[in-house]
Amino acid sequence: MPATRAKVMSRESGRRGRATIVARAATPLDQRPIQEIWVEYQASRTQAMRNYLMEKFLPLVRYNAERIYARLPDEVDIEDLMSAGLFGLMDAIDAFDLDRNVKFETYCAPRIRGAILDELRAMDWVPRLVRSRSAKVESARQKFEMKNGRRPTDQELADFLQLVPEEFEKVKRDSSAVGTHSITRKFASSDGTRELREIDVVKDEAGSSPLLEMQRRDLKDMITKGLSRAERLIVILYYYEGMTMKEIGSTLDLSESRVSQMHSSILARLKAQMQHRTPEFEPDDD
Repeated sequence: MPATRAKVMSRESGRRGRATIVARAATPLDQRPIQEIWVEYQASRTQAMRNYLMEKFLPLVRYNAERIYARLPDEVDIEDLMSAGLFGLMDAIDAFDLDRNVKFETYCAPRIRGAILDELRAMDWVPRLVRSRSAKVESARQKFEMKNGRRPTDQELADFLQLVPEEFEKVKRDSSAVGTHSITRKFASSDGTRELREIDVVKDEAGSSPLLEMQRRDLKDMITKGLSRAERLIVILYYYEGMTMKEIGSTLDLSESRVSQMHSSILARLKAQMQHRTPEFEPDDD
């Protein structure tokens, strides 16, 4: 079976993206010792030799990218991490020095991880200082819970961190930075061909429900049914316009005591009218 060399490709597999190694035909360089190839590359710096080294060590990019990706939320794309890792690999190849007697795999791993972490920091909208403070507060909270078996109060957490109240409020505020996530990410598994996404289940606070509007209209008609013109005006002016009993009396040419008496009478009738219909307004548990 002929020798082969590998090229890394990325694809999505389930919840996590996985890197897949696809075999490719071997080249004459595969028959030569890697040390000899490094010596020739550092002497000539040819593009062909550099491309060969890139392809040979691509699995290191995949390995480090997957290790970091395993601890990240779903919003992060593994392909972005691998792209950043490739730049780290290229820099490592250009800067590698044979005279140091260090294996290239050992030398390039920190470079690849550093490039990936730099990309993650660039993608993060929260400053590093805020992240650091957030981690500090969360670590202190966990230690307190493990020691005392309960969540700490703000004062207890401040004492645990040995911070004065003013400084603790600043740290607490910085550590409470709002997080973000994509509304197009997968929400749940679906039996159909179309995936259920976050945007499909987000409640539209601005929209109105036709059923709710109809219920409100029916309730309003039921409440105002049987009221005289003066009684309807009292309800509207008092509850919707925010007028006082005295102001309503001046508007309707009635005394303040008469308005108050009519208001009490209206409430008593509405209460008696609504008592037997209360179950209609209770939320449906189904």
